[in-house]
Amino acid sequence: MKASILSAFSAVFLTVAGSQVIRQQLPPVDPRLPQLDLSRFEVPIDLREPEDGLKLEARKDAPTVKLEDGSIITGSVLADVESFKGIPFAEPPLGDLRMRPPVRLEKPLGKFDASMRISPQCPQMFFSSSTGRMLTQVIGNLLNKGLFQKILDSTEDCLNINVQRPKGVKAGDKLPVLFWIFGGGFELGSNAMYSGTPILTRAMEQGQPFIFVGVNYRVGGFGFMPGEEIQAEGSGNAGLLDQRMGMEWVADNIEAFGGDPDKVTIWGESAGAISVFDQMALYDGNATYKGKPLFRAAIMNSGSIIPADPVDCPKGREVYNQVVKAGGCSGRSDTLKCLRELPYEKFLKAANAPPGLLSYNSVALSYLPRPDGKVLRASPDVLLLGQRYYPVPMIIGDQEDEGSIFALFQHNLTNTEMLVGYLKEIFFPATDIQKIKDLVKSYPDDPREGSPFRTGKLNQVYPQFKRLAAILGDITFTLTRRLFLFASATLHPDVPSWSYLSSYDYGTPIAGTFHGSDLLQVFYGILPNYASRTTVSYYTNFLYNLDPNEGIKVQHWPKWMENQELLNMNANDAKLIPDNFRNESYNYLLANFLSFYI
Repeated sequence: MKASILSAFSAVFLTVAGSQVIRQQLPPVDPRLPQLDLSRFEVPIDLREPEDGLKLEARKDAPTVKLEDGSIITGSVLADVESFKGIPFAEPPLGDLRMRPPVRLEKPLGKFDASMRISPQCPQMFFSSSTGRMLTQVIGNLLNKGLFQKILDSTEDCLNINVQRPKGVKAGDKLPVLFWIFGGGFELGSNAMYSGTPILTRAMEQGQPFIFVGVNYRVGGFGFMPGEEIQAEGSGNAGLLDQRMGMEWVADNIEAFGGDPDKVTIWGESAGAISVFDQMALYDGNATYKGKPLFRAAIMNSGSIIPADPVDCPKGREVYNQVVKAGGCSGRSDTLKCLRELPYEKFLKAANAPPGLLSYNSVALSYLPRPDGKVLRASPDVLLLGQRYYPVPMIIGDQEDEGSIFALFQHNLTNTEMLVGYLKEIFFPATDIQKIKDLVKSYPDDPREGSPFRTGKLNQVYPQFKRLAAILGDITFTLTRRLFLFASATLHPDVPSWSYLSSYDYGTPIAGTFHGSDLLQVFYGILPNYASRTTVSYYTNFLYNLDPNEGIKVQHWPKWMENQELLNMNANDAKLIPDNFRNESYNYLLANFLSFYI
C-alpha cells in the first residue's frame, strides 16, 4: 500500500516540478541584524475585549437575533461591532458523552444571553512553568497577555460558537462568512482567544464587511484521544466532528445574523489550518450538509496535511495507556468507561500525562487527528493523492521560521549523532535510521543555513538549535505545504491556489518570524504596517471574490501554479520569490515521504 502511494507521490510531484535551478532569492543576511524590542508585541488596549464598564454601557443597545427555531439570541455592541458569544451548538459532552462524537443540540435555546465577555472554553493541555519562562524570554510578554490568559477558565461544557458582525447588519443581508478554526497543536486554544473585532473593523473601513464566526472544539485527550478502545468504539477525532457540527450550525443559522451560508470561507492557523484540510477530507471529501456545500473556499496559515498513523497505532496505544495509568484505571476491565466516570479534574490531569507540544517532544504530538476509517478514512496524504477530498480555492502559506519556538527545549543536542537519535526516538521510531540520517544530512551543520534564516551565525542557542529548527519547521509546515500544493495543483489544475511566505518579523532574536506571529500581525494588527494592512485586503478580497487580487487594489499575487512563486511578505513591502529554497531537503522528503509519519 505504502509503495503504491509513494509511486503516486513521485508521479504527481516530479511531472510538475521538472528540473528547477536551485536558487535562494530571499534577502541577503544583514550583518547589522537589529535586536528588536519585543515589547512591540504588546496588545493595544483598544484591540482587547471591552472592560466590564464599557460592556454594561453597550447593553443599552443590545442587538437580538431570532433563529429559525424561535430562539432569541441577545448580544452586545461596542463601537461598530455586534457580538454574540457562547452560543451552544451541541449537547454538553459530559459523563458518558466524554470523548465521544458531539450530539446535536435539538432543544431550542429559548431566550439566550450571548452578551457575555468570555464564552466557556474547553479544557486545555497546559505547558510547564519552566516552558513558560523560556518562551517568555524569547517572544517577550505575549504569553502574559489577555489573548492567552482567557483560556484559564475552562469547562467540559464548551461546545459553543461566537458570531460577530458589523453594527446594523440584519437577517437577509447575505454577507460572506469567515469561519475561524483556532490552532494550538490540538492541545490548546479557544474561540475566546480571538476577537474578530480588529479584522472586522479593518474590513469595514475597506468597504468589505463580513460575518466572523469562531467555533470551539475539544482539544487534547477530550477531543483527540487515540487508542484501540477509541478505535473499536468509533469515537476517534471527536474534535474534528465538533468543528463539522459548528459548520452545520452556521449552515442552519447564519442567515439570521445577516450571513450567506453559500459564501463561507473556512480559515485556520497551525492546528486550525491542518483542521481546514481535514474538513476538506472528512468522509472522503463529502463536505455537504442538507445537499449543499458547507464552505466554498479555504485559508490555511501554517498547516496543511499531517501524515499520520491510525488511531490504534503503537504511539496511539502508548498515549492511551499513559492516560489510563495516570487516571488510576489500569486494573479496570473497561478502561474507557473508567475514564468517562472520573471526576473532571482527575481526568483533566490524566489527559495531561502524555508529553505536550511545548516540551522536549515538540511537534511529535501526543494528540492529533489520526485515521479512524470512519471519519478521517485514511492518512491525509493518502486522501489527497486519491482525490478523496473536496477541492476549493485556497490561500496557504507559512512563517519563514516555523520551527524556531519548537526547537527551544532540546539543549542536549550538541552534534549530528544526537540530533539523529532524537528524531529517531521521539518522532520516527519505526523509520530506518539511515533515512533519518539522510534527511538530517540534507540540512548543513552550519548555523548560517539554519532557522531563524538569513541571520548568519547569530541566534545559535545550542549547537544544533538552528538545524533542528529548520528541520521541524520544514517537515511540519513549510516543505509539507509545497508537497501539498504540487499535488493539489496537479490533480485539480482548475482550482486556484495562492501561497505566501511571511518574513515581517525578520530580526526578532532567536525566534525570527516565528510560528504564530501571523496572529499578531494579521489577526490583531498589532503593528499597523504594510504587511498587516495588505494581508487583510488580500483575505477580504478572497472572501468576496475567491481571488485575493479582485476588489481592493493590491500588488498582484499570481496563482501558485503559474510559476510556483510565493508572495514574500515583509513588514513594509512584498515581492515574489520562487518556492524552491531548501530543494535538496524537499526532494528527499518527496522521495521518502511515507517514512515520516507521526
